[in-house]
Amino acid sequence: MTTVRIVITLKPGILDAAGQAVRQGLTSLGYRDVGDVRVGRYLEIAVPQDVPPEQIEAMCERFLANPLIEEWRVGDAP
Repeated sequence: MTTVRIVITLKPGILDAAGQAVRQGLTSLGYRDVGDVRVGRYLEIAVPQDVPPEQIEAMCERFLANPLIEEWRVGDAP
């Protein structure tokens, strides 16, 4: 088995309410230099060594992410 890391975030231009809440919280704590904040999800999935990258992409597109509003990055775990 190998571990695949997947990071899912909202596409640019999509309102990130959670990111705005984090930014407001940081600002209220005195961190006024914080710019835009985007919140996403991080997944680690154990899969057989020989799983093709296309299958991981299909998992993201069909179930793990909403391709209309989200994008994802896939990479192997260290």
